[in-house]
Amino acid sequence: MSQGIKQTNFTFPGQTGFYKGKVRDVYYFPDKLVIVATDRISAFDVVLPEPIPYKGQVLNTIAAKFLLATKDIVPNWLQSVPDPNVSIGLSCEAYAVEMVVRGYLAGHAWREYKAGKRSVCGVSLPEGLRENDKLPQPIITPTTKAHEGHDEDISREEIIAKGIVKEAEYVQLEKYALALFARGTEMAAAQGLILVDTKYEFGKYKDEIYLIDEIHTPDSSRYFYADGYAERQQRGEAQKQLSKEFVRQWLIENGFQGKDGQKVPEMTPEIVKGITDRYIELYEKVTGESFVRANASEIEKRIEQNILHSL
Repeated sequence: MSQGIKQTNFTFPGQTGFYKGKVRDVYYFPDKLVIVATDRISAFDVVLPEPIPYKGQVLNTIAAKFLLATKDIVPNWLQSVPDPNVSIGLSCEAYAVEMVVRGYLAGHAWREYKAGKRSVCGVSLPEGLRENDKLPQPIITPTTKAHEGHDEDISREEIIAKGIVKEAEYVQLEKYALALFARGTEMAAAQGLILVDTKYEFGKYKDEIYLIDEIHTPDSSRYFYADGYAERQQRGEAQKQLSKEFVRQWLIENGFQGKDGQKVPEMTPEIVKGITDRYIELYEKVTGESFVRANASEIEKRIEQNILHSL
């Protein structure tokens, strides 16, 4: 099994800064960003000890595919993909909110609904819904973008009232988010999938709104299998889904939810290989394309050289 990329420590000509995120390494330049999708994996806001080979390639290439397929809707930050694990693009000033779009009542929204709430982020929900039911129409449930800790729910009204985003710009973000979700829904349906919910991030470059970050990846989105969805709902069964939820489930079953005093279960080579296989399956199901594993010998050297050739 190939070794995964745990971290990078490059120094490039003209580089002005570096940031290590949970799963990505970001190199800053005066007019652009170089983002390396490592094979680190996080769950419950904790970076797990072992990297997952090819995970970075899976997420980077899925995001690039969807950014390319949606640039007619809204301009995006991506300029080139010089390596399977690398994206280079414009350095935008990010808005301090994430636009979470939900087409179905699942995850956090379902937990709030189940607890008796009929409003999520200021959006009213009808009575009588069950987990994973399709909503009357897609809704936006924004969150604040936290630099540390958890993102927090916030309403459209609070965002505008607090001046986090100007009203005219927020209205535009809503339009873009819903149009992107509609496109993502179409592309998912072509692969026999349902796009359940996802998140979009936006920024500004020279006073124009740009789509930033990754989109429609299994780490930022939840997908259901369309085949059998209606029957499962009718019988009240759990939906067959495509996301990294399986990693969280494995951790929960082994006594870890990111709480103090809990220990990450041992990530044996068999466990790591199993997660890699699932990510590759995710790639092939979401894109409809066969996954071609990048050359895994001297990965860091390959990435560094490919970035240098693109600067």
